[in-house]
Amino acid sequence: MTPRPGRLGVGIIGAGHVGPILGAALAGAGHALVGISAISQASRDRAEAILPGVPILTVPEIVERSELVIICVPDDALESLVAGLAATRTWQAGQLVMHTSARFGTDVLAPALLGGAIPLAIHPAMAFTGTSLDLARLADSYFAVTAPTPVLPIGQALVVEMGGEPLIVAERDRAAYAEAIETATAFSTSIVEQSTRLLAGIGIDRPGAVLGPLVRSAVENALQRTSPDVRDLDALTTQPRTDRTDSEDE
Repeated sequence: MTPRPGRLGVGIIGAGHVGPILGAALAGAGHALVGISAISQASRDRAEAILPGVPILTVPEIVERSELVIICVPDDALESLVAGLAATRTWQAGQLVMHTSARFGTDVLAPALLGGAIPLAIHPAMAFTGTSLDLARLADSYFAVTAPTPVLPIGQALVVEMGGEPLIVAERDRAAYAEAIETATAFSTSIVEQSTRLLAGIGIDRPGAVLGPLVRSAVENALQRTSPDVRDLDALTTQPRTDRTDSEDE
């Protein structure tokens, strides 16, 4: 199967918070959505709300009909899913296969690669709500892209089409990348939830409205302090100067 230039038939495995949003973003860029898999009623409702008119198909049907397959399943299900489809010879030569896990690179897609598929690991560094709000937020997000060198431009192009900024992460660095993402997400979530409960406990009706500006400014300040550019500037402004003249003291 040879992808058509500039336009792909896209199939999505998994209708959680991520899959339908990425599908909608690619549809907005001109790609055709051939189907999405959804098992629970909640995932079916989500798929129908975000991707109205897109068929809900079985996983084998999606793989058979798609030029780009996007796999959005939990980490503990990814490896067995890829291997199972390889065992039934479902993967197709020349087909793009992309997963959205932060933890894995393209090694987990090795069974699909043996079947002739082209592997991509693309993770959006964003906390998804599973609603249309996420589409606007994609524009401010980085996507970790891991792929064989000849395929990197394809992954980067897909990210740009979804509205994000591609960030190349080497296969060997995916574990560290995932740890950073998980730490930031878990810590910020737990702190906000704890603070919200404390404010609600003293009778504040809208704790989120109080904490929102505080948390955003605190995070922005922390990011600025840890930015290499800011650290370099601080070093320049605090280190002793040896080139001063008497006229500069006046």
